[in-house]
Amino acid sequence: MEINEVETLLKEALSLDEVVVKANGSHYEVIAVGACFDGLSRVKKQQLVYGPLMDTISDGTIHAVSIKAFTPTEWQRERKFILPQ
Repeated sequence: MEINEVETLLKEALSLDEVVVKANGSHYEVIAVGACFDGLSRVKKQQLVYGPLMDTISDGTIHAVSIKAFTPTEWQRERKFILPQ
């Protein structure tokens, strides 16, 4: 599965402000930013992102996924530690 396909799938399902996807074979890293995560625990945020990916995880297209999910406010605070300038 191409990175842009994962990004599109997540943006359409979750109305995200920003999505960053990196892939190494069938292992994916996802950073998702959106107001939909407001008030949710870390686990609930990850579950929300897993939802649209479950079919591709179940069929083996995606073997593993690492998820970091943030509200826009959290992302403004955390992005400097996660993304290089």
